Amino acid sequence: MNPNEIRKQFIDFFKARGHSEIANVPLIPENDPTLLFVNSGMFPLVPYLLGQTHPQGKRVCNFQKSIRVQDIEEVGDDRHTTFFEMMGNWSLGDYFKAEQLPWFMELYSEVFGMDINRLFVSVFEGDESCPRDDESIEIWKGVFAKYGIKARVATKLSDMAQNFDEKGNWIDPTDSVRIFPMSKKDNWWQRGSTPGEVGGPDSEMFFDFGPGTERFADPTYAQWNDTGRFLEIGNSVFLQYQLDENLKWQQLKQKNVDFGGGFERVSAAINGTPDIFMTPLFTPIIATIEAVSGTKYDSNKPSFQVIIDHLRAATFIMADGALPSNKDQGYILRRMIRRAIRHGRLLNIGENFTARIADTIITEYSTAYPHLLPNADKIKAELTIEEEKFRKTLDRGIKELGKAIESKEPIDGAKAFYFFETYGFPLEQTIEELKTAGREIDKDEFEKQFKDAQSVHQEQSRLGSEQRFKGGLGGHTDQHVRYHTATHLLLASLKKVLGGHVHQKGSNITTERLRFDFSHTDKMTDEQKKQVETLVNDAIKADLTVKMEEMTVEEGKARGAEGMFEDRYADRVKVYTIYDPKTSVVFSCEICGGPHVEHTAQVGTFKITKEESSSAGVRRIKAVIE
Repeated sequence: MNPNEIRKQFIDFFKARGHSEIANVPLIPENDPTLLFVNSGMFPLVPYLLGQTHPQGKRVCNFQKSIRVQDIEEVGDDRHTTFFEMMGNWSLGDYFKAEQLPWFMELYSEVFGMDINRLFVSVFEGDESCPRDDESIEIWKGVFAKYGIKARVATKLSDMAQNFDEKGNWIDPTDSVRIFPMSKKDNWWQRGSTPGEVGGPDSEMFFDFGPGTERFADPTYAQWNDTGRFLEIGNSVFLQYQLDENLKWQQLKQKNVDFGGGFERVSAAINGTPDIFMTPLFTPIIATIEAVSGTKYDSNKPSFQVIIDHLRAATFIMADGALPSNKDQGYILRRMIRRAIRHGRLLNIGENFTARIADTIITEYSTAYPHLLPNADKIKAELTIEEEKFRKTLDRGIKELGKAIESKEPIDGAKAFYFFETYGFPLEQTIEELKTAGREIDKDEFEKQFKDAQSVHQEQSRLGSEQRFKGGLGGHTDQHVRYHTATHLLLASLKKVLGGHVHQKGSNITTERLRFDFSHTDKMTDEQKKQVETLVNDAIKADLTVKMEEMTVEEGKARGAEGMFEDRYADRVKVYTIYDPKTSVVFSCEICGGPHVEHTAQVGTFKITKEESSSAGVRRIKAVIE
């Protein structure tokens, strides 16, 4: 089935059930320094899951592009990607389990056409902190009964074996074990463990690709959910609890549903292939790589999979504003591009190829993500520049390795990893160069040393990522909110001093400072910086009112509201106006998700610490609040 058809079916299904489609947000988070990339459909909905009123209602749905770089080293098998599309629907204090679970099955079996006999579900088994999710169990029994199936509840994972004969085929699908209670590790979601955090049980669905698709033998079915035969294709999280001051779970007043289904996995189930890359989402990209490399996917799967995933991720990251660099999103982007190039070398691709792959990606995805097209030239140009730079780095690596060989320096697997990480030099090529130079090596020991060094590096990277990927239902500190309001005052002041051509181009806020990018070509003079600083502080001292209103984008624009990424806004938005309640004179009016202080006197004293160039035609201000 065509990917765009599936996307449309999903959105139409939930629109018919009273949901509004909300826009997907850029991969680069605004005003959240804790998160490098948007990593779930939930990310932009955090305030509404915590009780704020969503401008588009209590029922919403969308497709959200996401990236999880924790999986970067896992890419190179049939199911892992860093970039993915998350199809999601949410109930913000409206419907709950009785509606969500039957819809879940109806969508997958009746709309997407999945065979009911290939579908299984899991629920939370309960523990000392919260009871078993018997409500979901009873609902699932009723759902399966609708399709003529007596769904039995497992007592352990290996009860799956009761369903199949010795060859792995069904015994009687109409009377079978379909519902699997699982531990908190598998079927519970919570963001943190401090008072006020929310959480709840979840219910996953699994698709069975049938006997012969296992990655390893599991005759007792004790690990059936990890063999590769069964694939998790969707998860409904029921946010119904909140931690109290004693760290005990209490029922939430507003109960929410957060459903997420990885589109790549769902597409694999619809198309009946356990390899997500053998679906229409990827086969056109595979065809391009085969044409460029002269090799076939089936004989070089890991390298094809890395190239596809990393260049797809890179294409979307650059379309959303990041460029290769040595820090933050730019560092991850550069790492992905270079890893793709390394695997291109393993396919004996001797020429620049990344732009050609990106061209296919843009063509295939531009219907669903039209912002790719106007950014196509920039993306392909940046990829070519990065590829040429990296080829020179690889050449330097060859020279450095040659020097090490000539000087009789000992080269073990750990040293080979250094050449790999520093110069992108593949392990296989290092071994080949050593053999050519007449060095005798124990290949098994050499590879073990390499993998040990790589494991240490990966663990360090993982720990670093965890520090940056804690975004989610974390809430905003008072300091963060004050800085956020200060950016609105800053933009309005810049427009007053420099002119109406000034618009926001990006921002980054921590609890210690703000960074604000804006359109302007010339370096600001000391006098201009002083004028801006004074205007901001005068507005703070005046204790202006900050008011939020919900309206359509058109109504906001008619009010003169400032905004970014107009094509990405939902139909209804929040507009924050900062004004003098005595005179009704407006100081600032912006489309923004919030949150903000209620009165500007709560902000503090504003001070510009630095003004510099950010990029061509864009200046950057760094400032603090004292």
